[in-house]
Amino acid sequence: MLLSLDEATVRFGGRAVLDAVALDVAEHEVVCVLGPSGSGKSTLLRAVAGLQPLSGGRVVLGGRDQAGVPAHRRGVGLMFQDHQLFPQRDVGANVAFGLRMHGVAKGERDAEVSRLLGLVGLPGAARRAVASLSGGEQQRVALARALAPRPRLLMLDEPLGQLDRSLRERLVVELRELFGRLGTTVLAVTHDQSEAFALADRVVVMRDGRIAQSGTPLEVWQRPADAFVARFLGFENVVPATVAGTAADSPWGKLPVPDGSAQGRRTVLVRPAGVRLVSADQGLACTVTARTFKGTHVAVHLQPADGPRVEAACPLRDAPEPGASVGVEFDVAETVVLD
Repeated sequence: MLLSLDEATVRFGGRAVLDAVALDVAEHEVVCVLGPSGSGKSTLLRAVAGLQPLSGGRVVLGGRDQAGVPAHRRGVGLMFQDHQLFPQRDVGANVAFGLRMHGVAKGERDAEVSRLLGLVGLPGAARRAVASLSGGEQQRVALARALAPRPRLLMLDEPLGQLDRSLRERLVVELRELFGRLGTTVLAVTHDQSEAFALADRVVVMRDGRIAQSGTPLEVWQRPADAFVARFLGFENVVPATVAGTAADSPWGKLPVPDGSAQGRRTVLVRPAGVRLVSADQGLACTVTARTFKGTHVAVHLQPADGPRVEAACPLRDAPEPGASVGVEFDVAETVVLD
């Protein structure tokens, strides 16, 4: 493993902000740490970088315990949300900063700056003033600067947080391709699940300083570990239920559940795609309370006469109007019994 956290703990005023975290990151792996504000994800990044001392546990990089190793000797690159570019220096000087600190000769520095600016989509921009750059261009310069010293581990703190959504979506695809091409090992933190799922080989969800779940994006999406993870990912159809065989007794009536589901008192998730609208005289009777356009579909919010609200995902042309009466049936393929 390139990076191992062993029971890593950080306490502020007696409270564990990072609580005995164990995490491994393999060479060339892209890991995104995801979680709400205050979950400990940025503290984790700072602890690995050497910017935040541990209260307990270890950070091991390349097989070496980093206790007592200062940040500038850890061989990691760190890119912050606000870029932290030097405004008085041009683009080339910003990218060359780490190379100059490592004593790289000027000719070699200039060639590397030119190569990196080409990699991040800013060829020929070395003499441009930082103030003349758009937010997306500043993001690319910050990335080139972080990559310049060829860190063994690149760490990103909310890397695209200040950009508008369309630019974020474009850049995250470009970053994924770039990291794959360079073989970069990446540890990134974000609160945006779509960004994490698009960028990462593995997603780590944090809650209250602990790891709530770790897995591939597909694993986490298909099988959230618990109600917290499910709701954090944006799933609202989460209810308590009693599972017996392949059925669950829930506030929405009997729900079909997959073979082999855990039995007894559980929490059940039905993804919106598994909520099927049928005629009002079938299934669970509901009233449409609202519709929300999601780009690829419409989220239809439904209120049963008795029980919590249900969200369905419908094609735009099929979405009923608010106030309409409909029936609801549940698809077992989109139903998950949470452990």
